[in-house]
Amino acid sequence: MNTHRLATAFLDRFQAQPAAIVRAPGRVNLIGEHTDYNDGFVLPMALDRAVWIALRPRPDRWVQLHSLDFDQTIVFSLDDLNSRDGWEAYVQGVAWALQEAGYRLRGWEGVMAGDVPIGAGLSSSAATELAVARAFTHVSDMAWHPTEMAQLAQKAENQWVGVHCGIMDQLIAAAGVAGHALFIDTRTLATDPIPLPKQARFVVLYSDAPRTLAGSAYNQRRAECEDAVRQLQSALPGITTLRDVSPEQLEAHRDLLPPVIYRRARHVVTENARVLASVRALRLGDVSRLGELMLASHASLRDDYEVSSRELDLLVELAMAAGAWGARLTGAGFGGCAITLCRAEDADAMAQGVIEEYNRRTGRAGYAFVTSAADGARVMGL
Repeated sequence: MNTHRLATAFLDRFQAQPAAIVRAPGRVNLIGEHTDYNDGFVLPMALDRAVWIALRPRPDRWVQLHSLDFDQTIVFSLDDLNSRDGWEAYVQGVAWALQEAGYRLRGWEGVMAGDVPIGAGLSSSAATELAVARAFTHVSDMAWHPTEMAQLAQKAENQWVGVHCGIMDQLIAAAGVAGHALFIDTRTLATDPIPLPKQARFVVLYSDAPRTLAGSAYNQRRAECEDAVRQLQSALPGITTLRDVSPEQLEAHRDLLPPVIYRRARHVVTENARVLASVRALRLGDVSRLGELMLASHASLRDDYEVSSRELDLLVELAMAAGAWGARLTGAGFGGCAITLCRAEDADAMAQGVIEEYNRRTGRAGYAFVTSAADGARVMGL
């Protein structure tokens, strides 16, 4: 993002320089899919693509924000929050959640833009929420507490916008660390930055495929996981989520579950184990092992959880054929993106070559970009 362009747009609109620029990143999940709503483990990283806001405080409690991406301006009073439509809902929702938590907010005016692809499963919505939260905390002289702000942004999305999401997207956008993935225990919200190997790069591969089943299938998978817990509790009365079940316990009691429910549970239980194994591999600098775990994750998502697609499977296949250490779908599935791990010197050529072949075989445009791990929400220097 060209912050000079953003500052110039602010100057054109408000005839003054901004007092600050804030940013909050999108995210890609390296491993740990569909585990967050089972109190499990995830390992995302903050993208070097973000949502940015150039702003200055106002002396009142009004907010005026212009989006360069949507070419729209919103104006509202912090004493009269009422919009739950479009991108304004995310802005007002954050204001609502902060005020519900007892924070006294000050108004501000700003210009917003982003380079997180919208609708690609890279959490442009969470990036927007955390950028707005960072703007409010800055102008209102509030301390920045990443975990609390992530929880309030999640509350905004759940209760104001009406999207039932887990905590991962907001927490990585708030607490990401440059050069690191972030191990998150979604039960305790404990986080641990894990250094990423300098000899490797991650390439995001966008399928350009519609995610028509994502919403209904997501809700169905959540219900199936809850069903698995209820049936396993007859043998394991101490469990409350699939987080509490080990692979050995699941195998010992698999006869309690119908075949489909067993496969759903097997994905979650083994995926948690793969996240922990991935953390160990990263600490040892073992990129080959991490690649193996990513491939195993994709196979589990494809075969046991059944949330992959022809397009995502093809992207993984093409990445591996091009020499990647590993690849997998990332996000909820049924379209969206895959993530691949490759040698740093091969990353640009792999990104171009995989997408060209993908386009030739599917007719879908798709796109790819090489990314590195960035910091979470920050106030930037002008």
